[in-house]
Amino acid sequence: MSDSGKKNFLDFNLLSRIIGLAKPYKAAFRFSIGLSLLLALLGPIRPWLVQRTIDRHIVQFDAEGIRYMCMLLLTLLITESVFRYIFNYLTAWLGQSIIRDLRVRVFSHIVGSRLRYFDQTPIGTSTTRTINDIEAVNDTFSEGLITILADFLTITMVLSFMFYTSWELTLVSLCTLPLLLAVTRWFQEGVKKSFQEERSRIGQLNAFLQEHLSGMRIIQIFNVEEQEQRKFEEINKNLRDANVSGIWYYSLFFPAVEICLAGAVGAMVWFGSRQIISGDIPGVGIISGFILYINMMFRPLRFIADKVNTIQRGLVASERVFRLLDENEAVEDNGSFVPERIRAEISFEHVNFSYDGKTSVLHDLSFQLNAGETLAIVGATGSGKTSTIAVLGRFYDIQQGRILLDGRDIRDYPLAYLRSRMSVVLQDVFLFAGTIFENISLRHPGISKEEVRAAAILVGADDFIQKLPGGYDYRVMERGATLSMGQRQLISFVRALVFKPDILILDEATSSIDSESEALIQQAIEKLVKGQTSIVIAHRLSTIRHAHKVMVLHQGKMIEFGSQEELLKQKGAYRRLYDMQFRTQQTSHPVG
Repeated sequence: MSDSGKKNFLDFNLLSRIIGLAKPYKAAFRFSIGLSLLLALLGPIRPWLVQRTIDRHIVQFDAEGIRYMCMLLLTLLITESVFRYIFNYLTAWLGQSIIRDLRVRVFSHIVGSRLRYFDQTPIGTSTTRTINDIEAVNDTFSEGLITILADFLTITMVLSFMFYTSWELTLVSLCTLPLLLAVTRWFQEGVKKSFQEERSRIGQLNAFLQEHLSGMRIIQIFNVEEQEQRKFEEINKNLRDANVSGIWYYSLFFPAVEICLAGAVGAMVWFGSRQIISGDIPGVGIISGFILYINMMFRPLRFIADKVNTIQRGLVASERVFRLLDENEAVEDNGSFVPERIRAEISFEHVNFSYDGKTSVLHDLSFQLNAGETLAIVGATGSGKTSTIAVLGRFYDIQQGRILLDGRDIRDYPLAYLRSRMSVVLQDVFLFAGTIFENISLRHPGISKEEVRAAAILVGADDFIQKLPGGYDYRVMERGATLSMGQRQLISFVRALVFKPDILILDEATSSIDSESEALIQQAIEKLVKGQTSIVIAHRLSTIRHAHKVMVLHQGKMIEFGSQEELLKQKGAYRRLYDMQFRTQQTSHPVG
């Protein structure tokens, strides 16, 4: 159970933060509070009018008076209904407006987070925070705080009318109230526990579904559908049990409230009848009025425990949302240096980097890449190749050393500007649901279809795109499922090129492309990297044959650096890698 589950219901810090969300809508919030007070005043007037109608007109056979009182009751009912409609609509609008703003804040926070956040947090958890938890915060406004205030005001006004009419009957009517309060307390505690369990199970289910739907190809390839089905059934069963537990409390609570209500009415009728017979109470209308008063008082009491739990749900959910917002996962962005143009000269000076702050991934890494040069980074898996380009774009911040761009620390540049000058092509290509044009331009308003097609022609992707139904308007399925891996990679090349970067980064970008496509891309790369600063990470050495410099990494340390000719002459790690790959490729297909 989370810490929030162990806290008392009234966590005033959380309540104040939730109420603070309504600050942009102060007028609507205050108006809804005013309406709740007005409705609390109007409600008890109806039983009072019913009592007077019976005692002063019905008993006296006053038809004109009865007609007048009926018109008055009808007018009051219509007026109350109109205000009730405005109140319900306004509170719902207020709640929806608040969660709209809160979702934007949460999404913006997640988008601006370091990649470390996504490394450590399942996507299903972030989905739960952005959708389910924020919806619970909405319920706190639309069905919790304001409505529970309106209910308390109604109860207060009803009790005031009851005591004013007859304090004896009022005390008799409250005889079952202690039992009702005890049942309500039991119900609140039980439902709170079941809700906390339900939220936990929903988070597990969301995380499980996201992970397994994304990895369905692996599940089917290795024929483990039955095992994963059993895991899903267990998680789903636990969620059902958590929901059923809450339903069990509801199924006992509402009949208990009805019993308390019936007991209060019965006691009041018995005592009131004796008072009327003895002449202590003039008129029988008071009995009818008190029956309406009791129902009007018990109706909010019937739901007040549920609304209390709604607030508790909002507190639990809001704590999780606020904890996310309070986490300092955003990349520090204090840079202000924006030059008219950059030469794209890159320098690493004694860079040390660790993902978790404990295990170093890059050790004292230093090198310089002049403007217009191409650097190839090679090394075994886990040697730090991808980490090198990750810290260059400040997707992660280094712990020691400096990274310079044109002689300025990359932290001196605004983060958006720094990343806008780079284009990265990854091995694992991600395509969004949408058209090919949208996937290439990423809906950037300054990129035209003509520019996209020009880049596609340069890369060699135009031919296959034109053959698709609709061409550049062909709708790609989620993650590009209807395209081959090579086609997705070609699209990612076009996407990188159309943004006209000063620094082009290729992270094993041709590893998924066949030899024919690779030859086309290789020709385009040779044109693009000419005169442009480029960093190429590749296992296929054929893709880096025109690199000006080669850096060999081993366990995060640079062990060799220089031109290919220099490294081949040294007969070190690069020469061994070259000879081994050349022999392997000669067996399958010759290099070049």
